Amino acid sequence: MSGLEISLLKLYIPLVGWVGLGVLLGHKLPRAIPLFLGKFLFWIGVPLSIVSFLRQTDLSESVWLAPVAAWTAMLLGGGLAWIWIRGRSHWEHRQQKAVNSRIQENSGQHRKGRSSKTNWSKPTQGSFLLAAIVGNTGYLGYPVSLALVGPQYFAWAIFYDTLGSTLGAYGLGVALAARFGMGGQGQRLLVEALLKNPALWSFWFGLGFRVIPLPVLVEQVLKGCGWAVIALSLLLLGMRLSQLTSWQSVKPASISLGIKMLIVPLVVGLGLSHFGVTGSPQLAIVLQMSMPPAFATLVIAEAYNLDRELTVTALAVGSLGLLLMLPMWLWLFPG
Repeated sequence: MSGLEISLLKLYIPLVGWVGLGVLLGHKLPRAIPLFLGKFLFWIGVPLSIVSFLRQTDLSESVWLAPVAAWTAMLLGGGLAWIWIRGRSHWEHRQQKAVNSRIQENSGQHRKGRSSKTNWSKPTQGSFLLAAIVGNTGYLGYPVSLALVGPQYFAWAIFYDTLGSTLGAYGLGVALAARFGMGGQGQRLLVEALLKNPALWSFWFGLGFRVIPLPVLVEQVLKGCGWAVIALSLLLLGMRLSQLTSWQSVKPASISLGIKMLIVPLVVGLGLSHFGVTGSPQLAIVLQMSMPPAFATLVIAEAYNLDRELTVTALAVGSLGLLLMLPMWLWLFPG
């Protein structure tokens, strides 16, 4: 068995196992259970794991390229998604003009046919953009990065998530939602959620705390807690996936996911080589870029009345598609 196959096996067994168990429990347990687990992980679990794994990582100067890569990926994904939206609108406009022209010729009347009803609404455009920008680099990106690049280079994934995806979701994501949404009443609350996000505070605390020596037993307990949080995060992901009931809008979701999970990681990943980022750090960033849309996109979509059906479909299809994409990234960017 090759090294690639061993790495994938080490990842897929716990990934599929914990997520699958979460899906089963999600159908059996009351909805209050995943809600409680989510709050526990948000306020205690994830911050604890960040502090724990920051003590085991190599913080070289180049690690600050991770959030730069994150913002590059988000802006590129949003740009490509916008180009697709505009190109699609232009193509449909030309098609409609051709239809109107044929109607006029056949009827001999100089009146327009009905306008196309296939143009995307503003909320649909907003959900399409969000799915191409904001990735699940925390609950899903952390365990994937830990399994494939190890704790030594985990700082790249943490920097990507905290200074990139999290700020992007509640910064750029909220701005887009306010622009394309039909609501916008939750803008202040989402900004407050960003400022109160314990993952950001634990990140800065962990940077300072990592230089403080601890007894071996305490260090081992802290490390064990970090890995336990990763397992619980996958369990929660499965529970949340079990609650998704909409599989409509597969076509637009697939296009957005193709931009988010294929084109952007490939382009930016190859570009990292020109900045001296290769090996495991490069793989860690590529893996974070290739994550499916974050559940934060659903929170934002509901707060701003975006296209919830498209958002939910992108979450479900993207989570399944990740399993198919991982072997390609390991082959293209061996750590």
